[in-house]
Amino acid sequence: MTIAVNTADGPCTTGFEDLYLLNNSIPELDIDEIDLSMTFLGRQISYPIIINAITGGTDRALHFNKCLASLAARYNLPIAAGSANITIKEPESKASFEIIRQMNPQGLIFANIGAGETADKALKVIKLMNADALQLHFNVPQELAMREGERNFKNVLANVAEIVSGCPVPVIAKEVGFGFTRETVEKLYHCGVRIFDNSGKGGTNFIIIENHRAGRLDNEFENWGIPTAWSLAEIAALKLPITIIASGGIRTALEAVKALTMGANMVGIAAPFLKKYVNEGEESVELYLNSFIYRLKAAMLMTGAKNIKELTSKPLIIMNRTAEWLKAREIDPLIWAKRS
Repeated sequence: MTIAVNTADGPCTTGFEDLYLLNNSIPELDIDEIDLSMTFLGRQISYPIIINAITGGTDRALHFNKCLASLAARYNLPIAAGSANITIKEPESKASFEIIRQMNPQGLIFANIGAGETADKALKVIKLMNADALQLHFNVPQELAMREGERNFKNVLANVAEIVSGCPVPVIAKEVGFGFTRETVEKLYHCGVRIFDNSGKGGTNFIIIENHRAGRLDNEFENWGIPTAWSLAEIAALKLPITIIASGGIRTALEAVKALTMGANMVGIAAPFLKKYVNEGEESVELYLNSFIYRLKAAMLMTGAKNIKELTSKPLIIMNRTAEWLKAREIDPLIWAKRS
């Protein structure tokens, strides 16, 4: 937790700085009319925000997860645990994961485990948390940077297909900060995955974090990955019948609204909650969330959208390096600009 708190985002940006929403000078809306609710996994959710996977396994993580789970319950937000891989090796670490369901008995909770883990282990972490969905995380660069990390990534697709086929809850494919490509999403779609958390580059950089722990990739790989906005555009352009969660460096409400306009169904936020908790205390976490929600509504009002469905029809202008990337990938940025 300490390294994550003290590590700055980047060094690359998310790409959202290249996206522009149109100002609506006559929105004909009251901010109290703005409806941020949505349906996710068959449940009504108050806001399009997921408190995303962060941590677990330590006493400090237990108190942090307790705070976030309580917040998720009060605001009716989905919440994901950090990777539960540790509970397989260290059963005494389970309490820091179980606390999430204890504090949020009726909420939407996601368990999290590596995509290379067995179907049996996946079922165990789902049962541990009485989870409503399972995040399978994909973190090849991080593993390669870790001294003790995995080096064999063969047969992952077959493993994912096995997990999906026997899983009692929906499976979410989740990157950890390096961004999914459309090719990866298509492969996982054919394995049965229907929910994708793209988690692109621009936020928490796990290569830098591992380098602080004497990692093996050094600083030449600190720019590795696909910025979040670029990855999101690739996935949205596929027009598959999937749910998209945009995450990876989303730090402002305006970035979240841009992501939702581009085609994300929800946004995932993790590091800001952790940093607020560690640096300013538990009360600051809720203050941050309240402010974020107000700014979400303000940004939507300024576009003239009173709900998320209307937001997805608003024009989005894509410029500079993000537009160049999309053109190089044979995706027309005007797909978003011509909407009305």
